[in-house]
Amino acid sequence: MTATAPYGLNTVPIQRADFEYLYNEVRNTEGRSLTDGQVMLLPDIDALHPQYREWQYRKRSSQRLINYLTQKHKALNILEIGCGNGWLSYKMAQIPGTKVTGLDINNEEIAQAKRVFKKENLHCIYNDFTPGLFGAEKFDIILCAASVSYFPSLTNLVQQALSCLGADGEFHIMDTHFYKTDEVSPAKKRMQDYYDAMGYPEMSAHYHHYTLADMAGFNYSILVNPQNMMNRFIKAEPFYWIRIKN
Repeated sequence: MTATAPYGLNTVPIQRADFEYLYNEVRNTEGRSLTDGQVMLLPDIDALHPQYREWQYRKRSSQRLINYLTQKHKALNILEIGCGNGWLSYKMAQIPGTKVTGLDINNEEIAQAKRVFKKENLHCIYNDFTPGLFGAEKFDIILCAASVSYFPSLTNLVQQALSCLGADGEFHIMDTHFYKTDEVSPAKKRMQDYYDAMGYPEMSAHYHHYTLADMAGFNYSILVNPQNMMNRFIKAEPFYWIRIKN
């Protein structure tokens, strides 16, 4: 997902356009594309929606995040990488004193975010997360929620995010699976079979499986661990929440 477009422009290299097309086709097939009215209410969604259970997980995780950020009791400059339709960026923008930038390479979702969520302290941008994109601007919080798996190198992503943080800044990874080493190959096979059956086999090349070992060398803390005793027993939280500092 290499961008050649300057900050804020919509010039799209071929490889990115291909990913956008595949991603949107898969989302439509899965029933994940939502109307403006549905997006406006997220993370609340009709109980009959096919992804209702998943949105219940994300509702809890987003509330934990909002509580965490609110308890800092200071103005925050926040960047969400892979913001999609912008619902979580909008939630964070409701925290007093925040400035929020949502970034995504999906033009359809960014356009929807701009239609649905209008707030002076929220700015949604169609572009890749590339070195120098924001110039000298530094962020207090950078967030990837359910988007890390679409980056071909977790190490590069973390290093770049850390370089964009100000003093005491934090990079958060949420709503994300981290696999045990022996789980990666079977997970890749399941993903390939899933996309093959759907008719979009090329999509599997854009989805990456990471382990906690990929975090080696970084100063990280696990804030929510789906592998702890309670979560393994009642399956309350299937996703990790990881905080990384310089």
